[in-house]
Amino acid sequence: MATVLKSKSFQRNLLFSIGGVFLLFAVCFSVYQYQREKEYKIDILHSRLQMYNYEMVQTLGEDSLTNQHLFHDYVKRHSMEGLRVSVIDKDGRVILDSYSGNVDTLGNHLQRKEIQQALHNGNGYDIKRISQSTHETYFYSATRLGNIIVRTAVPYSAELTRSLQADNTYIYFAIALTLLLGIVLYLSTHRISRHIGYLREFAVKAEKGEELDHELERRLPDDELGDISHTIIMLYWKLRHSEEDKVRIKRQLTQNAAHELKTPAASIHGYLESILDNPDMPEEKKKHFLERCYAQSERMNKLLFDMSALTKLDEMDDNQSQIRQEYRRVNVVQIINSVLDDTALQLQDKGIAPSLQVPQHVEVQGDQSLIYSIFRNLVDNVIAYASGASRLDIVGVEVEVEGRHFYEFTVSDNGVGVEPQHLEHLFERFYRVDKGRSRKLGGTGLGLAIVKNAVAAHGGTATALPTPGGGLTVRFSIARF
Repeated sequence: MATVLKSKSFQRNLLFSIGGVFLLFAVCFSVYQYQREKEYKIDILHSRLQMYNYEMVQTLGEDSLTNQHLFHDYVKRHSMEGLRVSVIDKDGRVILDSYSGNVDTLGNHLQRKEIQQALHNGNGYDIKRISQSTHETYFYSATRLGNIIVRTAVPYSAELTRSLQADNTYIYFAIALTLLLGIVLYLSTHRISRHIGYLREFAVKAEKGEELDHELERRLPDDELGDISHTIIMLYWKLRHSEEDKVRIKRQLTQNAAHELKTPAASIHGYLESILDNPDMPEEKKKHFLERCYAQSERMNKLLFDMSALTKLDEMDDNQSQIRQEYRRVNVVQIINSVLDDTALQLQDKGIAPSLQVPQHVEVQGDQSLIYSIFRNLVDNVIAYASGASRLDIVGVEVEVEGRHFYEFTVSDNGVGVEPQHLEHLFERFYRVDKGRSRKLGGTGLGLAIVKNAVAAHGGTATALPTPGGGLTVRFSIARF
């Protein structure tokens, strides 16, 4: 119920805000248009009277304009209904008037609005002013011609009033358009509010941990709002699945670790029990049992060390931004050389010759211990599992992907390689191509998983592929800075 109320509140606020702005605009536009059309009609009437003034001056001439006989004769011949014509000098004194024969009684017109405008601008008009002589309401239009001002006036009758009024037809169109827009706006806001209500319902269910179905997604519109809503829902599902995957991986790690630790722990327990139960055991056999205990303890130690490294990487995934702020410049060439020095005896015993083809001064922003673990695990993997290999090639080049710079490395051997069906699983935790053989060689099954996670922590990806001619190649990238 709360969801519906809030959705309705959103719709009402959006409708009133947008509708109110448009209504205000419509009212202001109507007032402006009404005033503009009224002024336009007034200008037309003013222009008609101005034309009359100019024609009279052109017909009579400025010299004959003040001739009473010629003036009255012209006004009589070119008379309009109710038209009154006056000739006024620049001092405001009336020289001739078509309505009054005694101009001395008309008074001075200098302060009249139309006269002032004519003196300053050449022409002017005044609307709906009562004449002091006839006591009628007139529309006045005055034109200055040298030192003479010709003023015409028409009575402000009901007919003139109607002609000067603005046409109200557009107002009806504006009202109809406003109503139509209001309906469209209501439907649009209702639709937006409805889909926001769907999203809110989804969010409330997700927050409460209720069972979620795909009904919400099916009701989403096929437009930008639907795309945004779909993206939010998909992000939620990805986040939820990601959290579920993390829980599953941690549970799997715990189960696999317990399984892996059980074998060496049982072996150590058996050897020690044999020694304790047989005090007269020959020293040579006792020494052999102790050596086996030591080997199994080393295996357990390596397993615990690798699990600790993976736990650290998982914590880095949860706090990527904070961890990456602590990254420093790391010289990759020095680290590779250090790994090759640390594994030189094992490589020599296996008859594997290392080859390094990496540019000098290759530097990245990262964690030195993690980068060391990447190359160390890959080299250890070659030593342990690349049967028959005689060569270990480490190659590095700089590449650019979508404007970002990476160093791409490949670690290759020419050993027996891995069958294609195993390649996509090599980076999984505790995955073994040959489980029995791997345990005999002392592997933990976590080395390549550490490589993948450490590479991801440095903004890159890792893949496994067969080496041309035989062997295994691991290709990975590390962001430069």
